[in-house]
Amino acid sequence: MSGTENKAEIFTITEMVEPERETTRTSMFEQYVQPCLAELYGTTLFVFVGCASVMGNIGQFGVLQAAMAHGMAVAVLIMLFGKISGGHFNPVVSVSVYLCGGMKLALLLPYVLAQMLGGMLGAALTRGVFPDNIYNASFGGSFLVGPTADLAKITLAEVVMTSFLTLVACMGAVNKKTSSPVAAFCIGLTVSANILAGGQLSGACMNPARAFGPAVVTGQWDFHWIFWAGPLCGALITVTLVRLLLGDQVTRVWLK
Repeated sequence: MSGTENKAEIFTITEMVEPERETTRTSMFEQYVQPCLAELYGTTLFVFVGCASVMGNIGQFGVLQAAMAHGMAVAVLIMLFGKISGGHFNPVVSVSVYLCGGMKLALLLPYVLAQMLGGMLGAALTRGVFPDNIYNASFGGSFLVGPTADLAKITLAEVVMTSFLTLVACMGAVNKKTSSPVAAFCIGLTVSANILAGGQLSGACMNPARAFGPAVVTGQWDFHWIFWAGPLCGALITVTLVRLLLGDQVTRVWLK
């Protein structure tokens, strides 16, 4: 049998077998519990990698190491858990996805709670793994804002960067017309690009869970509100653009 015939036979078998493996999600566990567990575990791993990437990294590699670690981690985790929960690992991504029609209201609050708990667990794991001198010198991977910093500019930076991130998430995964099979990598690249661009300004948080976990573990709460207000405003900008102008006919609420 020729190589071409072998390939055709394999494809035929795949097409015949694959539908039999697909099952309709009916159980309460798979509809509600499993997605929350995926968000909890995924956020834990993401925050751990994010915090660990800045341990002992002060002035050595700048933001490059953090940008690569955060971006690659979120891309891999989305590929891993995307079919279960959507792979958000970020409260403002969940908010924007819900407001764009990409998830059930019943899952929104459980997702956010799972993500916040995951942020704390990830930060606690970082605390347990690294020696005290390295951990303390890096402030546990917390996002710090100095007392003389320009709060308006830092907040605006978080708004812009989070708007970019949530736009990629919603247009690449929720909006059917622009959805892409490489959305996970696009989201990861966006995270990396934002950290490279704005890491030295605000830290490029874009994720309240990423800021909340280390803040709980280290007690660093100064100007913590920035990392909620900025990302939330950025997410709302994205929702407005997608719902009114950029979304397809199903997603848009006017000019259909």
